Amino acid sequence: MDFSNLKLSVLNLAPVRQGYDNAQAVQAMTELAQAVEQMGYERYWIAEHHNIPGLVSSATSILIGHVLQNTQKIRVGSGGIMLPNHSPLVVAEQFGTLATIYPNRVDLGLGRAPGTDRMTAAALRRTHQETALSFPDDVQALQRYLGDDSMQGYVKAYPGMGTNVPIYILGSSTESAYLAAALGLPYAFAAHFAPRMLESAAQIYRQNFRPSAVLDKPYFILACNLISADTDEEAQWLSTSHYHLVLSIVRNSRLPLMPPRDLPTDLSESERQVVESMTAYTLKGSKATITAQLESWQNVLHADELMVVSYIYDQEKQKAAYQTLKDICC
Repeated sequence: MDFSNLKLSVLNLAPVRQGYDNAQAVQAMTELAQAVEQMGYERYWIAEHHNIPGLVSSATSILIGHVLQNTQKIRVGSGGIMLPNHSPLVVAEQFGTLATIYPNRVDLGLGRAPGTDRMTAAALRRTHQETALSFPDDVQALQRYLGDDSMQGYVKAYPGMGTNVPIYILGSSTESAYLAAALGLPYAFAAHFAPRMLESAAQIYRQNFRPSAVLDKPYFILACNLISADTDEEAQWLSTSHYHLVLSIVRNSRLPLMPPRDLPTDLSESERQVVESMTAYTLKGSKATITAQLESWQNVLHADELMVVSYIYDQEKQKAAYQTLKDICC
């Protein structure tokens, strides 16, 4: 199969590796952006999460600005901004400012979830109402704030108005697929941690898509994991870092990204099932194995873009994994 039309991008949650501090995590995030830019990746997105000691991506727009400042051409954006936590006007002002400083390089991916637990979500809420319910209206408000002068009401985003920062809908359910289709926006599905409804969501998005001023046909982004190495055996060993990271989420033990180590022997059956489900969409193995996996996925999903997150502890091996994927698709 020819993958030359498949765009490649990177998602980063800015994890803290064991033995490293927060500043080093930000530095690693920045160095990875510089590396994949040189490889020719399309975009580099940073995810918003809160109250997780192993991730430093809470102030997402600040990190996006930092990466933009330290790169030259790669598009940089949010994967995503969790809109229930923010006023659309403030988001428009922040991303409008970024787009003013770095024109034609900023993306705005939007999510419906808070990106954290319930208690932290309550601390983040901008009102006492359940703001996730207003997500469709908030997305349209952002389109207006970032749009041309003719779209504006009394309240305007300065800067922001006229920047037309590209908006992407992120999701892990069919609900987000319907919304992206109705608004004629590109849609990114979070199969890197919640793949259960992937095929249904992709189908719904394409079948219900309505052309818009920004997009004349569906544009589907598949977010997945990547663990690549010279051999399948080495990739399996490297993947144990990802396995333990997901298990720490399941157990709420909140561990940093650990070096590869043996899998635990005290797993319950329910824990095993959850971890395997959350890591199911992982390109894992040698170059040949990953090529076969990707061909199998594309025969079903026909993604326009692959957005990849890699939880490899060794930073040089992580970069090498991204180079391998680029070599497969170039």
